[in-house]
Amino acid sequence: MASSLLCSLIILFFLNYLIFCHGTTANQIPKAYVVYMGSSNNINGEVFDNKAKESSHLKLLSSVIPSQESERLSLVHTYNHGFIGFSAVLTEKEVAVLSDHDEIVSIFADTTLQLHTTRSWDFLESESGIPSNHQYPQHASGGEDVIIGIIDTGIWPESPSFNDNGIGKIPSRWNGVCMEGSDFKKSDCNRKLIGARYYDTREDMIKPESNRTLKSHTGSPRDSVGHGTHTASTAAGAMVPNASYYGLGHGTAKGGSPSSRLAIYKACSLAGCSSATILKAMDDAIKDGVDIISISIGVNSIIQSDFLNDPIAIGAFHANEKGIMVVCAGGNDGPDAFTVVNSAPWIMTVAASNIDRAFRSNVVLGNGQIYHGSGINFSNMTHSKTYPIAFAGDVASTMTPLSESSNCYPGSLDLKKAAGKIIVCVNTDPMVSRRVKKLVVESAHAKGIILINEAEKGEPFDSGVFPFSEMGDVDGAQILRYINTTKNPTATILPTVEVPKVKPAPVVASFSSRGPGGLTETILKPDVAAPGVAILAAIIPPTEKGSVPPGKRPSKFAIKSGTSMACPHVAGTAAFIKSIHPDWSTSMIKSALMTTAIASNNNGEPLTNSSDAFANPHEMGAGEISPLRALNPGLVFETTTKDYLHFLCYYGYKQKIISSVSGTNFTCPTNSLEDFISDINYPSISISQLEGHRTVRTITRTVTNVGQKNATYIAKLDTPRSGLIIKVSPEKLVFTDKGSRTASFKVSFYDKGLTKGYKFGSVTWSDQVHFVRVVFAVNVV
Repeated sequence: MASSLLCSLIILFFLNYLIFCHGTTANQIPKAYVVYMGSSNNINGEVFDNKAKESSHLKLLSSVIPSQESERLSLVHTYNHGFIGFSAVLTEKEVAVLSDHDEIVSIFADTTLQLHTTRSWDFLESESGIPSNHQYPQHASGGEDVIIGIIDTGIWPESPSFNDNGIGKIPSRWNGVCMEGSDFKKSDCNRKLIGARYYDTREDMIKPESNRTLKSHTGSPRDSVGHGTHTASTAAGAMVPNASYYGLGHGTAKGGSPSSRLAIYKACSLAGCSSATILKAMDDAIKDGVDIISISIGVNSIIQSDFLNDPIAIGAFHANEKGIMVVCAGGNDGPDAFTVVNSAPWIMTVAASNIDRAFRSNVVLGNGQIYHGSGINFSNMTHSKTYPIAFAGDVASTMTPLSESSNCYPGSLDLKKAAGKIIVCVNTDPMVSRRVKKLVVESAHAKGIILINEAEKGEPFDSGVFPFSEMGDVDGAQILRYINTTKNPTATILPTVEVPKVKPAPVVASFSSRGPGGLTETILKPDVAAPGVAILAAIIPPTEKGSVPPGKRPSKFAIKSGTSMACPHVAGTAAFIKSIHPDWSTSMIKSALMTTAIASNNNGEPLTNSSDAFANPHEMGAGEISPLRALNPGLVFETTTKDYLHFLCYYGYKQKIISSVSGTNFTCPTNSLEDFISDINYPSISISQLEGHRTVRTITRTVTNVGQKNATYIAKLDTPRSGLIIKVSPEKLVFTDKGSRTASFKVSFYDKGLTKGYKFGSVTWSDQVHFVRVVFAVNVV
């Protein structure tokens, strides 16, 4: 007993010693950081070449890195085109010293960002309300001049979605390259896929004996994940007839702007995306001459950085300065509030919705009862044969808690009890994904899985050939009741069938991240919603076991869900608009997409969310994009770089930092408060705090007429029935061919103090031809 106690004390002593030593030395372990130094524009008009900049960066590093660690005196990435900076391997102490240098705006760790992972375009056109035979200017040739940059996992160039048939010469303004790799040749690029870059994957491997950092230097633009190929073809894939995923989703696959060019920037792998590499890709895209950047990537909503420590926000700001529109996924952390990411006002932030098509995997019980589940499976099960069915909690391995076994945790099932049965799992613990649950059940040699999951029941999971079906709580309870009341319960899971013309649609997806923004509630985010559920697009050849049905050749297309899929829908639509209106600014295109967005579904009722409640602007932004309507918005809101600099002032950044960011002598207003962000000329309105029954808050907006020169717009209010009073002044905007193309109006908000919390509505300006809808969110406190 005494010796046992002595051993325990010795172990405890050494543990404490190790913890103490680690705590005192952890900040000396070198890690990768990004050093951001502001705009590439110089206030004094000076021009520095890239070599001079790199030399200056190395000199800066040498001032903090000890001479005995000179191997770290190198630049991982340099940023020279849209903005200035570099990434390097530093200790926390070195970062602290560098942060005091005047020319540095911010330094942040090179963290890993995550990927936000056909019929959709036809659905968007049908929902526009514009007749299919309506004549718009042909954009097939004009679209050829629009270049979309995709920052993702690379490209599979052999996909038919990237053929260049009928596309003309590459625009002479293109400055990019087609990088070669071991499995990628320059000939893999063409007149559609005009550029491809890849970046070295950084692996920080610290050798204990030398405490040194090594890097790997292998790579290729080729996609080994599939995510980048899918998003690229969604944005600008060529038309491919008879496309399908083993017969599902059959039709013509195409991107939002099929004739636009694609430039690929492989900055991500299956493990995620280095923030330093994303910033480098954005810097290269600016230099290369892209018109639109599509980024289906983002940080975890729990650990959001402020705008000048966020690589995507930094890169997007400077891209916008250069006239490049940046479209980003809003994230997949829904349905909780305050989860939307990529929420800077100079970014187009996209939520995800479904379309009017479902993929049904029915469950047939031994008593003949049929339940309509969701899922994509290519199993060989039929009506004629059933299998024993069991609740996962009843086939648990020894000593496993019910909470784990019922959720099909890894190692929670007894292999002997589960083998040969269809297993019913629940989803009360979201830590275990659908993919993991499926693998757990499959590895237990079960015959199939039924997942009870109310939140994701309408978002089909692809299980390959393994039988899978997912349903909500009500049907799930009926299946469990059957299991508990039947002596020998049996069931079968039928292969997936496609169900067309589903109503209601669109519906905001449960996974789609929600507003308000976690960094500021004074900008309404997300901006719009777009199709992101069960989207058919190009993919890399599948290699995973069980992914290809027996007797079938690997599919060239796949069905995926996520705001990752919604984002390129908006990027493609933006390219489509730019091909018709090449002189429009990024903010004009953004405004057109927002103010013409649709707020009703195919039942003619307000859009709903996955809980069947009416969707609000924190879930869907201004609504579902309407590509055809956005071509002719009537009025647009122009948000300028000056507006964005005011945003930074109001958010609380110091004058000196903003001067570095802008590369100008821009001066912040004397009175700069976060509340004033609501006044920048944005196409929606968000008020973070309105004191009920005390305060009137007045917001000013300015519109530019891009429609008929002689037009009169009249305001119409859609107000909540909860005590919020709104007044618009003037109530009429008159434009003449000899008058100004711009007009301003004010919207005043006052609340009677009946209820607190967010209240939503809209102001719509109409000349009976155009309907310019401006949504608002007002938080009554």
